[in-house]
Amino acid sequence: MTQENAASPRSVIGAPLPTARTLPFPPKPSGSIPGRTLAESTYSPLPAERRLGEQAPNVLVILIDDAGPALPKPLGGLVETPTLDRIRSNGLGYNRFHTTAMCSPTRASLLTGRNHHRVGSGQIAELANDWDGYSGHIPKSSATMAEVLRNYGYSTAAWGKWHNTPAEETTSAGPYDRWPTGYGFEYFYGFLAGEASQYEPNLVRNTTGVLPPKTPEEGYHLSEDIADDAMHWLREHKANAPDKPFFMYWATGAIHGPHHIMKEWADKYAGKFDDGWDAYRETAFAGAKEAGWIPESAELTPRPDNLQGWDEIPDHQKPFQARLMEVCAGFGEHADVQAGRLIDEVERLGYLDDTIILYIWGDNGSSGEGQNGTISELLAQNMIPTTIDQHLAALEELGGLDALGSPATDNQYHAAWAWAGSTPYQGMKLMASHLGGTRNPMFVQWPGRIAHDPEPRTQFHHVIDVVPTIYEILGISHPETVNGIPQDPIDGTSFAYSIDDAQAEGRHRVQYFEVMASRSIYSDGWIASATGPRLPWVPGAPPGIATWTPDADVWELYNLDEDWSQAHDLSAEHPDKLTQLKELFAIEAAKNDVLPVGGGLWVPVYHPEFRLGPSYTEWELSGDTVRIPEFCAPALGNKPNTVTIQATLPEKANGVLYKLGGAGGGLTAYVVDGVLHYEYNLFLVQRTIIAAEKPLPAGAMTIEIDTTYLEPRPGGPLKVVIRADGAEVGSGTVPVSAPLLFSANDCLDIGRAYGGAVSRSYAERMPFAFDGSIDAVHIAYHVPAGA
Repeated sequence: MTQENAASPRSVIGAPLPTARTLPFPPKPSGSIPGRTLAESTYSPLPAERRLGEQAPNVLVILIDDAGPALPKPLGGLVETPTLDRIRSNGLGYNRFHTTAMCSPTRASLLTGRNHHRVGSGQIAELANDWDGYSGHIPKSSATMAEVLRNYGYSTAAWGKWHNTPAEETTSAGPYDRWPTGYGFEYFYGFLAGEASQYEPNLVRNTTGVLPPKTPEEGYHLSEDIADDAMHWLREHKANAPDKPFFMYWATGAIHGPHHIMKEWADKYAGKFDDGWDAYRETAFAGAKEAGWIPESAELTPRPDNLQGWDEIPDHQKPFQARLMEVCAGFGEHADVQAGRLIDEVERLGYLDDTIILYIWGDNGSSGEGQNGTISELLAQNMIPTTIDQHLAALEELGGLDALGSPATDNQYHAAWAWAGSTPYQGMKLMASHLGGTRNPMFVQWPGRIAHDPEPRTQFHHVIDVVPTIYEILGISHPETVNGIPQDPIDGTSFAYSIDDAQAEGRHRVQYFEVMASRSIYSDGWIASATGPRLPWVPGAPPGIATWTPDADVWELYNLDEDWSQAHDLSAEHPDKLTQLKELFAIEAAKNDVLPVGGGLWVPVYHPEFRLGPSYTEWELSGDTVRIPEFCAPALGNKPNTVTIQATLPEKANGVLYKLGGAGGGLTAYVVDGVLHYEYNLFLVQRTIIAAEKPLPAGAMTIEIDTTYLEPRPGGPLKVVIRADGAEVGSGTVPVSAPLLFSANDCLDIGRAYGGAVSRSYAERMPFAFDGSIDAVHIAYHVPAGA
């Protein structure tokens, strides 16, 4: 900070403001005195009440998704990140900043200042269950920073990925109190789910679903769109409320899968990853030391035995694996550049000196959810075994390696690239046990207040510390009551003390981590870690999961003050210390609603049939029903069902009758020149197409698509029969079905295909609206008699 204001971050604002015990503030009283007539009345309005100090800064939080610490070039990697470099070169960096190892949990903690289980976010919102720590519901007793700052007079707005609304509440029917605008943001533009196609996302503006402003062919990309929209909002703010401070939360969908980026961005990295992930890890490790981001004493941890080495990849598959990383690198650079465009606008409008920018590179470590490398990332979540050669064969039909990153695929890189992106640590996303899953770079810039310091801050801090830091800088405290609801205490510890003093002793002394039974406990420089029953890169359900108990897990012990990367397990040398930390974890787990340990595994591993979805077994839809998120739509691809469509067809009718899912996987019924088709796209690697032998006649008609299991098991083969006015016109077998779902962000559409093109037959004609009329659609599951 500047020398003349070095006493504390609060000194720039002045003395702390009186504590607001209750929000919202009471309305400003009138200073005027009414009389019987206007002439007998006194008009004397009181001045506006000041809730903030005179120099209250704007706040801009930038959050990149699924990004490991060893990717950015300024930190030793190969991914160009000019905006991250700009913030680091003009502000401060924190190289011992931590997240939760998973998307929704980190975001809930970031916005509330509470530990993720205490705000119902023990796992992603789509996998919620009935235990308090895993409910998927941020309680109103934990008001967000947006809600508090809005009450203090800030304009508040958010863009991009949200992922903190229960999946069952994401339809146009709401309820909306757990959407961004229900949590204190006056404006939101982005997507509610955990991921999105960057070319064809299911978007929301405030509480209304909207279509992207242009098509992929016209150059649409989501990262650019949310930058454009944020810049527009900022200009509107400047025009209408130039003296009002703002809080902007800008969270990209990059570099979460699917890895979508235009070819020219991926081509910038052509050949740079041809030596593979083992070599990249060595390069990034040396680069991080040279950049001063990790200490010289840090050690490079070895690759796990069950994670493929680059030398184990067949030569004919290496170009595919390298291109997947090129696409990811271009995706990451592109997202960083869009953040830079937004900061440029902040500067152009004259706000930069008075704006605190927090740039967090990753809500967790790099993601290994692509497992062995994939052209359609939800194959792994559906636990459908495939070979890389199957992916290559399907890719050839889409145009070869150049199709990676395009709207035609939902690709994600090999898990070993995630391991390399988390250098020098052992873990990656979903591993709360090891720093590769939880340690993410953070940078702070405030040109009018903070002087640049190239020395990274090394105090241990966590994403829950952002809220109390901002409150301390503003001179406010979290209220005791918000909207009549008593508030839970803040869990975080402000890191404002460290801004002025790089050598200050750290104040965040204890922190637990837990995601899907992967867990650890930090205390005063020591960390005890238990990997849990699953590893992100290992396909299928964890072996022995049916009898797993946390008591059987092996714990490791590390002294982080001497061992930067968890390279030396000291559990055998210090058993008493390990016992002490395990007991501390038990205390923290009980206190923070973590129990039962591994509660996040309940749905995805133990009971996938309990996955959140609609409670209905029957639906009546109109011909213009669109954009029902797949989580909330009828499960047409994995439950026995009948779709009945009352339609009127013209001669040689064309168009989509319905589609569920997107380009990376889904099913659809459509007509081409009057011929009725049904297609089941199993994540690009297998397509089942059933077509009628002759065109349907013009006129009113009842069309039925009947789906039944040939073998009653998840993923089993399906029998599909299509009928027109009761007569069978086609049938076929889907050899393998998707047991869970096709997409995490695409939808069910009637009468047209928004989002991704399930069928290549109409990919060039999107949205391929039906040129007849659909009067009604009835969908019913086959419910066994007596059920």
